[in-house]
Amino acid sequence: MHACPLAPLTPAELRVLSLLIRGSSNGLIAEHLVLSRRTIESHVSSLLAKTGCRNRCELMLWALARP
Repeated sequence: MHACPLAPLTPAELRVLSLLIRGSSNGLIAEHLVLSRRTIESHVSSLLAKTGCRNRCELMLWALARP
């Protein structure tokens, strides 16, 4: 995992990340944000690429370790 993202996270990605940390599935995040499941999948993929995390679990740990 990288210590910092390669590119800044967008406001939309931060909203998705916030819900992901709470254990929400893509479907629940989509419902909460009134977006399609595919859009959420795209945001999660982008988050993984930007942070260097390999999966959702690593992404959640990365997010929780951020100041």
